[in-house]
Amino acid sequence: MATLPAVAGVTHRTVQVGDLAVHVAEAGSGEPLVLLHGWPQHWYCWHRVVPLLADRYRLVMPDLRGHGWTSAPSGGYDKEQLATDLLGLLDAMELPQVGLIGHDWGGWTGFLACLRAPERFRAFLALGIVHPFQRPSLDKALQGWRMAYQVPLSTPLLGQGLMRAGLAAQLVRSGSVRDVGDTSTYGEVFREPARARATVALYRTFLLSESRQVMAGRYADSRLTVPTRLVNGDGDLVSSRAMLDGWQRNADDMSVEILDGVGHFVPEEAPEVVADRARALFG
Repeated sequence: MATLPAVAGVTHRTVQVGDLAVHVAEAGSGEPLVLLHGWPQHWYCWHRVVPLLADRYRLVMPDLRGHGWTSAPSGGYDKEQLATDLLGLLDAMELPQVGLIGHDWGGWTGFLACLRAPERFRAFLALGIVHPFQRPSLDKALQGWRMAYQVPLSTPLLGQGLMRAGLAAQLVRSGSVRDVGDTSTYGEVFREPARARATVALYRTFLLSESRQVMAGRYADSRLTVPTRLVNGDGDLVSSRAMLDGWQRNADDMSVEILDGVGHFVPEEAPEVVADRARALFG
């Protein structure tokens, strides 16, 4: 098992959610905020945000299934299941309503959870992700190259080999425009075979099934009632302006902001912006 990185003021525990043992890092006190990381990271992606928000909020930072120190079962990597995991965690921790911040797959999971159970979330801050209300268009078709990185990751032997070779740390560095600090903890975790397989399952499920359903309009008629702010970097290689547009008919209270000189890993590249937007949104 990889070594837990140390962050001042952060404690750790395991919360049982059905058959899933969820690792949860916590800091601060006050109104609860759940901070949900993305791939290829874990709770530590918030280490620069923690000291900026822990004086005002209770920060709850779980690891997704197959990531960090949460258990890594063989299945359950469709993103609706990740939303089910999140809602189950709120129940297990007796948190009837929270503010939510999500990055990358944590952001996508946040969108799905807010659509399914809006009463559980005061507001939602999404980072480094696109919205689920996608509809086919020529502009979006021309952005298909942005998903090319998912192909090797979804290939069983190749994807597992890449992750066990420490690719995660390199990807965080290469996907950033600004300094993100030490990324070795991400590579270390994915050297474990079960977590390497989890990455393959995460992307294989999306490429072979979920992405087609999304572009076919799976969420095109869904209504987002939770106040939402989506913040991405202009140097993000995963998203594009074309993919960020088209939410207007689906959301009651949402805005999109693109940060200059920021890449994909917004929590580490622009923690002050994340904290500022969180304080403005959650009060």
